[in-house]
Formats: sequence, structure tokens, C-alpha cells
Amino acid sequence: MGHEHHHHSSDMSKAFIWGIALNAIFVIVEATVGFLSNSLAILADAGHNLADVASLLIAFLAFRLALAKPNTKYTYGYKKATVLAALANAVILLIAIAVIIYEAVERISTPVEIDGKIVMITAGIGILINGFTAMLFFRNKEEDLNVKGAYLHLAADALVSLGVVISGAVILFTSLFWLDSVISIVIAVVIFASTWALLKQTLRISLDGVPYNISSEEITKEIESTQGVKSVHHLHIWALSTTQNALTAHIVLSEDIQLKDVSKIKAEIRHKAEHSGIQHCTLETECAGDKCLEDSQC
Repeated sequence: MGHEHHHHSSDMSKAFIWGIALNAIFVIVEATVGFLSNSLAILADAGHNLADVASLLIAFLAFRLALAKPNTKYTYGYKKATVLAALANAVILLIAIAVIIYEAVERISTPVEIDGKIVMITAGIGILINGFTAMLFFRNKEEDLNVKGAYLHLAADALVSLGVVISGAVILFTSLFWLDSVISIVIAVVIFASTWALLKQTLRISLDGVPYNISSEEITKEIESTQGVKSVHHLHIWALSTTQNALTAHIVLSEDIQLKDVSKIKAEIRHKAEHSGIQHCTLETECAGDKCLEDSQC
């Protein structure tokens, strides 16, 4: 398992490094071409790709930090950095969207002449680079919000580049230069849709809310259906990182439970929690007659 985990993390590191290097080079090329050819769609695409590079860097940093060992000051290690990274990621994308839309609206009223052929070639290269990099993250995208963020960015980018190729072709044959600005607004809307979901998820776990893929009602039912458990309260579920979740709960045991059964009950609850995507459980057991600090604000 340890070996497999190490192999997995070195694979992910490679994917990040490839993604960052390829996209960074492409951003420089694309920005240069965008300036020289006056194409806002290409500049928007370059801006979007630059946001990709930033988000890949942040996600990579968080991914490395999450592997660091806990210490006396950071008893969880630096896992939560992954959550902050995902949040920063979503915010960077929203800023990129605002800039693109602002520029496009300015441009629609005063269209600029654009060379459709150059637009098509540059965006075509963009499809290849984004498509290739997105594939690197495809396999692990459901395991980690940051990887999902990276994958969403790259996949949206490939679509965006396709839109730019089409607009380049139309401009080449019709000289409708305003279309370039319209396409860049469409791009911004596409990015916004995927970013909004990411932002909602990361905001919830930043506030120690229950992660999106877990239902606290379901978990409560699961725990209460365990033999020997009378009820459960003070149930808290939160994310330690974008890949790991934790739970604490007070478990009220039936009157007839022997001390030797308690660890068996706890083991069963832990097993159920793990199936629901919760790796760390802290369980407090109480006997049915105990007075718990029910009215305390936890």
C-alpha cells in the first residue's frame, strides 16, 4: 500500500510538472500572437491558460504540502493547504473571467481587424496542449478537489480553444471582426459555470461544512443502525483536506452493553464511516443514563 501510494504521488507530481511546463510555454506564445494579431479571443484564451498555470502551481504546492508529516504545531500536517489552494484557484478564475468580459464589451463597440488564419492555428495548438494535459489528470479527478479543479480548467480550455478556432474560420471567410469579442464572452461564461461549482464546494469545506459527497443524515442512520447503539449526537463531519474527511460523534450505547463490546461497536462504526469516505473517526461513548452536556454549544 505504501509503495503504491508513493507511486501514485510521483505519478501525480509528474502530471503537474508536465502540465505547468507545457501550459506556461504556450501562454507566452499565445499572448505574443494575441498582441501581434489583435485577437481578443486569443488573448482571452491566453489569460485563461495563465489562470490554468497559476491553478496548477497552487494545486501542485498543496499536493506536496499534504504529503508533509504532522508535527507538534500542525497536528494535522498541512493538509488544509489543499482546501485553501482550491479556494484560491476558484477566485483566480473568477478574476480572469471579469477581465475577459470587460475587455470584450469594450471591443464590441469598436471592432479591430483580425487575421483569422493566425487565430485558427494558435487555438488549434491550444486544443492539443490542453487536451493532452487534461488527460494526465483524468484518472484521479474524482479523488481530489484540486485535481478536479485542474482537470476542469484544462478541459474547459480545450473547448474554449475549439471555439476560438471556429471564430477564426468564420472571421477568415466573413470578416465579422466583432465575432472575436463575442466568442471571448462565451468563453468567460463557460469558465464561470465550472468555476462556480468548484467555488461552492471549496467554500463549504473552508467553513468546515460537511463535504459535498457525504450526507450527515445517512451517516447518522448508519451509526444508529449499528447493534448496541441507542442514539448519536454532537455529530461533526468536516474535511481535513481535499481528499480526507474526519468525523467526531457522541454515541449513546444501550443499557445492556458490556465494556468488552464497546471496541467492537466502535470498529463497526469506523468501518461504515470509511465506506462513506470518512477516514478519521473520533468516537465518544456514553451509557444511556449519562448526562451529556447536551446544551453545550458544540
